Amino acid sequence: MTASDAVRTSGLTKRFGSQTVVDAIDLAVPRGSVYGFLGPNGSGKTTTIRMLLGLVTPTLGSIELLGWPVPGREVDALPRVGALVEGPAFHPYLSGRENLHRLDAADRTSDPATAARRIDEALDRVGLLPAARKRYRAYSLGMRQRLAIAVALLTPKDLMVLDEPTNGLDPQGTREVRSLIASLATDGTTVLVSSHLLSEVEQVCTHIGVMHAGRLITQGTAAEIRRHQETEARIETDQPDHTARLMRELGLRDVRTTPHGAAGRLGDVPPEKVVAACVHAGLSVTRFIVDAPTLEDVFVALTGEGFDVSG
Repeated sequence: MTASDAVRTSGLTKRFGSQTVVDAIDLAVPRGSVYGFLGPNGSGKTTTIRMLLGLVTPTLGSIELLGWPVPGREVDALPRVGALVEGPAFHPYLSGRENLHRLDAADRTSDPATAARRIDEALDRVGLLPAARKRYRAYSLGMRQRLAIAVALLTPKDLMVLDEPTNGLDPQGTREVRSLIASLATDGTTVLVSSHLLSEVEQVCTHIGVMHAGRLITQGTAAEIRRHQETEARIETDQPDHTARLMRELGLRDVRTTPHGAAGRLGDVPPEKVVAACVHAGLSVTRFIVDAPTLEDVFVALTGEGFDVSG
């Protein structure tokens, strides 16, 4: 953890009675990153986010948001933090713009003199300005989720905290929200996005933290996380035994023959070295495949469980 972290926690713990829901986690979310807070439903992600935002009091541990301790200096930190935990209640018969006017007026920290400009900027930011006059009831699920994010953008934010922002969305709505997250990051906003959807996290996040049963079992850049599970090389050939022997000689691990050839974990062996050695040995290679580990592979390797488990 460094001073450049937008979010830092130390030993953050939450117990409800005898049940420990979040167990001494040390989050480190670098400024400017898109941090995927990953874990199955029930793993403690939402409780952690509620503690970060001051909605739930920690049992133990400390929190810093944008360099400010929370609780203690939330009056300094929270105005610079936008959040989507449970979306605000919108009036179905009001337009998107009218709904934002209503919510902005309820914010004691906002400036009424700049409301019209800020609302249009927020709508434009989430791609809803052309639909600003359309009634909320006519919005698609993706548009509704983007309008909820627009509420968080009514005043400038350095950190956005999004809890399951693609929950319940169809593929188009999911793409819309994913594109918005990438756009926020491009503009320099740090984004902490919690999700149980591994594919979504893989596509948009620069850093990842993996929660399981209330514990943060690993965190780091996406590349660092994938190193928990080594890349595998698969060679299709009609000489599987010779190929497997060659792969072992090159230093690959867990080498085995397969119905169509041989496979093994590369470790530090460059894939091109394997190809060159096969050619030099005169092996009849019909296909060479490098399988990079997915986040699901990493999760199974770290926990021994599939990702459909509940913490």
